[in-house]
Amino acid sequence: MTKVMLVTGASAGIGREVAILLAREGHAVYAGARRLDRMQDLVEHSVTPVEMDVTEEDDNERAVSRILENDGRIDVLINNAGFGLYGPVEGIPLDDARYQFEVNLFGLAHLTRLVLPHMRAQRSGRIINTSSMGGRILTPLGAWYHATKHALEGWSDCLRLETAPFNIQVVVIQPGAIRTEFGDVMGAQLKKYQDDTAYREQIEPFLRMMDDPRLMDRGTAPEVLARVFLKAATAAKPRRRYVSGAMARPFMFLRKWFGDGVYEFVLRRAFR
Repeated sequence: MTKVMLVTGASAGIGREVAILLAREGHAVYAGARRLDRMQDLVEHSVTPVEMDVTEEDDNERAVSRILENDGRIDVLINNAGFGLYGPVEGIPLDDARYQFEVNLFGLAHLTRLVLPHMRAQRSGRIINTSSMGGRILTPLGAWYHATKHALEGWSDCLRLETAPFNIQVVVIQPGAIRTEFGDVMGAQLKKYQDDTAYREQIEPFLRMMDDPRLMDRGTAPEVLARVFLKAATAAKPRRRYVSGAMARPFMFLRKWFGDGVYEFVLRRAFR
């Protein structure tokens, strides 16, 4: 059965591959992102690009209105837009931290609130939120990023309970290390704090690791994650969570079953 879907953060990486795969499977797919110029070739894959910044409420409202006008319904919302703000808590301006929450949580929440009334009216729908293994674990210098993903996990679980009576399902995807632009953005943020900071000894080994090409080679291809999203979007009875990607399961297992002490010891060894 053909479904109408909106994928945010679709100009590159996971979001782009998800949009292409869903359209290839015969669904009506709208791909949202700030950079419309980077999505023009998606038209060749039968994907409809939509210029939208999830932190701008007017953009979200226009996107939802356009889809409803064209197709009369929204069956699946894939909240994939996000980025990682990395740096010392002491050094990151609070305005930057607030923007991290605007993108990774509050923009997502506003867009979700817009589609929920229509899903309730049609008595069906699915919300898929891209979290991270970082929603269950932690890494040095990522306090604000991890805070948004931990918050998203709890927010999604509460939403799942609230919307279940209306046959609306809420799914969380927890990717591990993926070959996307995420690491480049994270590294660029860290480099701003590399010189004049008391945390230099923690930042420099992190940057060396990020610049190591072997790390990218160990990352999972975004096409692999796309197949996980396809399953989450189309399965008759989707799981509450899907974990996929390099290092996700081992790191999450380590923290859950060995505790914070052992987990932090491993991190200190890795990032010393």
